[in-house]
Amino acid sequence: MSAGAPKKRVVVWGTGVVGSMVLAEILSPATDGHPLFELVGVGVSNPAKVGKDAGELAGLDLVSGVLATDDVDALVALRPDALVHYGPTAQFADENIRVMSAFLRAGIDVCSTAMTPWVWPAMKQNPAAWIDPITEACAAGGASCFTTGVDPGFANDLFPMTLMGLCGRVDSVRASELVDYTDYEGDYEDEMGIGRPPEFTPLLEIPDLLIMAWGATVPMMAAAVGLELDDITTTWEKWVTPTDRPTVKGVVAAGHVAAVRFTINGVFRGREVITLEHVNRIGTDAAPEWPAGSADDVYRVDIVGSPSIWQETAFRFTDGTGRAPAVAGCLATGMRALNAVPAVNNLPAGWVTALDLPLVPGVGTIR
Repeated sequence: MSAGAPKKRVVVWGTGVVGSMVLAEILSPATDGHPLFELVGVGVSNPAKVGKDAGELAGLDLVSGVLATDDVDALVALRPDALVHYGPTAQFADENIRVMSAFLRAGIDVCSTAMTPWVWPAMKQNPAAWIDPITEACAAGGASCFTTGVDPGFANDLFPMTLMGLCGRVDSVRASELVDYTDYEGDYEDEMGIGRPPEFTPLLEIPDLLIMAWGATVPMMAAAVGLELDDITTTWEKWVTPTDRPTVKGVVAAGHVAAVRFTINGVFRGREVITLEHVNRIGTDAAPEWPAGSADDVYRVDIVGSPSIWQETAFRFTDGTGRAPAVAGCLATGMRALNAVPAVNNLPAGWVTALDLPLVPGVGTIR
């Protein structure tokens, strides 16, 4: 799609941290709107947001004329080119499936960041109740469904798979998130146990749940290089803070978990060949013995092979707003889904993964 082509008409569902920033990019008052995307509808699940202008929800001083609604049928009736869905996590799978299926059955493609297990729908841990309704909706409407994220997502599918394509041999590949959660507003207490006593068992410490929620890119990477894994294993470690640690969400009290480290490992012939690693801290000085990037808050890929390759990616705001790197990563996540719309529109109906997409260079981003 060229910058001079007709704009893609999109409905954005979800106006939390990610969705609100994407709305601001689409409306983009500094450049009189995005050259590739036209916002035609906004969907919300919070009744308090119904009727609010998209400009307000984006935190902009403008009136867009697009009012938020929770009426799925009304949004489908707009006949957009795509639904860009920034709904809640897979903890709310039924609601996500309800919304997305309505668009897919109407022949409207969906690009989403909500259901991270869908990054690789073929993962055996995906329950049929999550997969079959979308498969059927895509077939009924002749539409496509693409799910992405940063991790799980492009930090451990697009980045490492691109780098593996530069190698003659890969002995192991590790994709790591090394991020300070001090300014992160997402959910991590019950899910990861950060802020909880060390004896608390978070949901993701349960191996099957961890693999299902975060591990989809492990079998994806294996499939990409023609490998069938023998097993997928996990590890989980906790670090307890000796002092109180302030966060944007409150205080992590002394004696509570302030950092976690976990891995999801693809095993082949008795060795770990594909590893996803998370080190998430409250404060860069937490768990000082655990891995860290050469700069704070990075996503790192380490390949041992011929040649060996390592790469770090950092997300930052340099606009003077002081917004945290974690928030910059959230915007990158949202833009990956939005920028994929033209490519997804050109693909056959059904599930779409990172392996199906062509290069998505961000047409229209330089203006």
